[in-house]
Amino acid sequence: MLTDRSPEVAGGTTTRLPSLRIASVPMIDIAYSKSRFRPSEIEHAYGEGVHVLDDPVAWSLLSRVCSPETTQPEFGRLVNRLYDGLARAVVAAELPRERVDSPTRMAANHREAVYRGIVVDSRTRAVTVAIARAGTMPSQIVFELLNEVLAPECVRQDHVFMSRQTNAAGEVTGALWHDAKIGRDIGGRYVLFPDPMGATGSSMISAIDHYKTSLDGTPARCIAMHLMITPEYVRNMQKAHPDVVIYALRLDRGLSTDRALAASPGTYWDEERGLTDTQYIVPGAGGVGELLNNAWV
Repeated sequence: MLTDRSPEVAGGTTTRLPSLRIASVPMIDIAYSKSRFRPSEIEHAYGEGVHVLDDPVAWSLLSRVCSPETTQPEFGRLVNRLYDGLARAVVAAELPRERVDSPTRMAANHREAVYRGIVVDSRTRAVTVAIARAGTMPSQIVFELLNEVLAPECVRQDHVFMSRQTNAAGEVTGALWHDAKIGRDIGGRYVLFPDPMGATGSSMISAIDHYKTSLDGTPARCIAMHLMITPEYVRNMQKAHPDVVIYALRLDRGLSTDRALAASPGTYWDEERGLTDTQYIVPGAGGVGELLNNAWV
């Protein structure tokens, strides 16, 4: 006798299955009746909204990205591969899920040839934001993955053109907008911001400010996606937008005190530092926007 089964869909929607009490109805494989996927992460004290992935493969590729010997076209290929992996982790962990009954090619011969289990909810509405210029390529990678996983009519890519604003000493004082191509409707959408370097957070904060206050509707969730972040970035982001979810492949805090480096990140937050006086990341990678575009202007 088959019994009720209500799959748990962690991180997304939950669909209650109807009572199955007819012996001829195929049994649902319990292995795929629920999903609790979360990527492996390093331990820290920054809070639940910050996810720094524990991924030795990504760290290996990222070390090559940061090497002074790495230039185009290898640099671009490595960033592409890193963002493809990061995007997969974010989509799997953050987007809603649903239960489906999906026949395979074998269904013509075997009535059991139906995948009955969890997938990403294809009707999820999502936007990826390309922040020129370092974020242009990463956003395109995210856009392509979203179009594969979701219904394409539910996916949009926006473009924002801005640059860091500095004072006479070279210190970052904010972000200067130049232009934007943005769809008006943002209500209920998952908004992803793939931008390689989370340094001060000035550009990201400015972009999220705009999406929260100047468009139609309220986003379901805003998610920042980075190759590297600093303690300063996390602090500034949490002060400005504590609800934003942050994902990164590496936390760079190379200018911190010895005591801070010997402790779990966030334990001695006031002693952590990852930025030079002109707001470049240490260890860092140098100018990623320049390297991606072979343009030092």
